[in-house]
Amino acid sequence: MNWNDLLSGERIRSYQKSTTSRDLRTEFEKDYHRIIGSASFRRLQDKTQVFPLDKSDFIRTRLTHSLEVSSFAKSLGQNVGEKILREKKDNSFNIQKKEDICAILQCAGLLHDIGNPPFGHFGETIIQDWFKEHLDKVIYHEKPLSEILSEQMQKDFCNFEGNTQALRVVSKLHFLVDENGMNLTKALLGTIIKYPVSSLEINKKSGDIRTKKMGYFYAERDIFQNIQTSLTTNGKRHPLSFLLEAADDIAYKTADIEDALKKGCISYNILIDELKKRIMADEENEDYKNMIRILEHKYEKAIKNHYEQPDIYAVQNWIVSIQGNMLFAASDSFVNHYEEIMSGTYKHDLFYGTNVKKIMDALGDIAYQYAFTSKPIYKLEIAAKTIIDFLLDKFVNAVLYYDTEEKLSDINQRLIALISEDYKRIYHHFSKNSTEEEKLYLRLLLVTDYVCGMTDSFAKNLYQELNGIIC
Repeated sequence: MNWNDLLSGERIRSYQKSTTSRDLRTEFEKDYHRIIGSASFRRLQDKTQVFPLDKSDFIRTRLTHSLEVSSFAKSLGQNVGEKILREKKDNSFNIQKKEDICAILQCAGLLHDIGNPPFGHFGETIIQDWFKEHLDKVIYHEKPLSEILSEQMQKDFCNFEGNTQALRVVSKLHFLVDENGMNLTKALLGTIIKYPVSSLEINKKSGDIRTKKMGYFYAERDIFQNIQTSLTTNGKRHPLSFLLEAADDIAYKTADIEDALKKGCISYNILIDELKKRIMADEENEDYKNMIRILEHKYEKAIKNHYEQPDIYAVQNWIVSIQGNMLFAASDSFVNHYEEIMSGTYKHDLFYGTNVKKIMDALGDIAYQYAFTSKPIYKLEIAAKTIIDFLLDKFVNAVLYYDTEEKLSDINQRLIALISEDYKRIYHHFSKNSTEEEKLYLRLLLVTDYVCGMTDSFAKNLYQELNGIIC
């Protein structure tokens, strides 16, 4: 792989650039403005990060999380770009390419969760589980869906991913001008495809991070291949995907702890105790010990200065400090593994084997133990499952015979009328000249498109309205 191809400013739908245009923005800067101005991006303000339907102004949403990831991703681009130039790792890499990777990563951070359904990652699990349970039960023309849909089509739903949906949103569903969605640059599209494999190629035990999840639906196979050919990645991960993933890891590993502290799920004392427990397993890890000492020092400083909330002060300031360590570790790792990454043979995330890996794992474990498995979260997740299961029950049944010769019931006609006109337009465009099997598959995607486009509040309100619940 080479940067000239990887940083392609081409788009799926090309357009004629005016030679007299006063627009001096690069193609990647134009991407940024398309994303910021989109309804899909705005909806992230009412989508869960960790705590569904939380009333606090402090707790992060998908929007604030995406802004943080965007910032970290751009910083990583700056660090890595400067290191490549200083160390002369690649003669083809220049200052303009450094600026381009920063712009691409900034955009990729904004986009990385744009396909997520309501109620966080648990929403993905609910959709996966619903299809695993219903593919044998939902009958179409006297046959269950499992006997009609191809293996890949079925696995697309059973392995449903917000990451995968993101490509669909930006390449089709966001109806800006036509059926090409936001029509973003191929370099950006390649960057957000963190797992360049289909649902048939998922292999979590391969030891290669690229096969951990799927990266595209059967419906986007042509778009995926177009991107791969243009970027010459050919099934390999785009190098910038490693940096995007690192930015996401930094953001959520640290933010989940901060949010859990604010929500009262953990305290400073619990955090310190849990961090120290892990020293026993690795007595010689001085970097890990030093990070704990920094946290203790910040707490002692807050006590000495009589701060009103010394625990919050200490943890928040400590998080900023370790975020810096994580940024440096990921940047160094990228440059140290530069040849492997550029050849597509590097199989790990950028924190593998670094001095911050232990602290990141510890933070993830602590957040899971004290926040993700708390009773308030359990209650909200049970409610989320009730809501999404109901919506899938109703709308899958409604679309089964939509756009066929079968007459729909009055109720199903009304349910179809609730689905976005843009989504239905996209369905009709891409179902032309398709087989009956593909049309049925696309109608099921029409439902997941509609559900994934919902905010937490919209999904809850629609559930209540359709059930006649007046609040």
